[in-house]
Amino acid sequence: MKLWTTVIQIEHLLQTAEAIRKDYPDEDWLHLTALIHDLGKVLLLPSFGGLPQWAVVGDTHPVGCPFDDSVVHDRYFKDNPDYNNPEYNSTQYGIYAHGIGLKNVLMSWGHDDYMYLVAKENGTNLPEAGLFIIRYHSFYPLHKCGAYKHLMSKEDEEDLKWLKIFNKYDLYSKSKVRIDVEKVKSYYMSLVEKYFPAKLKW
Repeated sequence: MKLWTTVIQIEHLLQTAEAIRKDYPDEDWLHLTALIHDLGKVLLLPSFGGLPQWAVVGDTHPVGCPFDDSVVHDRYFKDNPDYNNPEYNSTQYGIYAHGIGLKNVLMSWGHDDYMYLVAKENGTNLPEAGLFIIRYHSFYPLHKCGAYKHLMSKEDEEDLKWLKIFNKYDLYSKSKVRIDVEKVKSYYMSLVEKYFPAKLKW
């Protein structure tokens, strides 16, 4: 699995995690969140369904309410039946309400939501901010453009602060310097054991 740079996926995850670990040494949950945030991309693999790339990667956005023009390729939404559905478009909230909280908002499908569900359904004890990062790190209309904030709860607002911190490392930690996996393996394995059960359902 390759990224838009020449950095392979595991190297990107390790670079992100290690960069955060250096600057936030006491937030071990954030180190692990960085390491696993893109693992939902296993959906691209034949053994996990072999979904097409468009169904796994890319920016995410809410459904059931008006499409914001900050969503990538928003011009194509005019061909989507939801675009003219009055239930979704009569107000800015669509089927939702002000401050309903993002956990109550249905998002477009992708690797973010899949990994979030894997973590949640396996009973992870990562803090809510960690789950928020995993689920919404591709929700660029929100954390880059400020769209859909009217749907956020106060808890979301707090978690968004951590997502914005994380995002700086996710986007800008890619480099040609390779992490020695053997040197860091025991540390990250200890975090997996701390925050997840021994056996996971995928």
